[in-house]
Amino acid sequence: MHRHQLTDEQWELVKEFVPQKESAMGRPPADSREMLDGIMWILRTGAPWRDLPARFGPWQTVYDYFSKWRKSGVFDRILDALQIRLDQRGKIDWDLWCIDGSNVRAARCAAGADKKAASVTARNRKTTRWGAAAADMAQNSTWSLTATAFPWPSN
Repeated sequence: MHRHQLTDEQWELVKEFVPQKESAMGRPPADSREMLDGIMWILRTGAPWRDLPARFGPWQTVYDYFSKWRKSGVFDRILDALQIRLDQRGKIDWDLWCIDGSNVRAARCAAGADKKAASVTARNRKTTRWGAAAADMAQNSTWSLTATAFPWPSN
């Protein structure tokens, strides 16, 4: 058994919630356990789908199963069943139950920003001058030095 794969005991706990496809015609369906193992490998490692090891089958197939199961609520049913099982055994303190809310910082371009950032000083010169005027600020020594150090282009 490889690392990141479900044990037989774990599979027995969740297999009733994982749809078992049966095909009357065409290509035989992929093994549900293998697909779930591939999905768990991706979720546990954080790797891109294209880096899925070949032992789980084509990454596109595993992704298709993940997408269908996510939309149909398979993972929600598995989580609910496991929570109920642990609660019946007194293993969950509901006052302390929470989901990890870790943050992952994305690059600027992931949020729709330009991939190549323009010079910060070129962008901020007009803003500084406009901001000072809009705030009705007196020209202090810092503002005056900045304004004289960077001549303003006329637009």
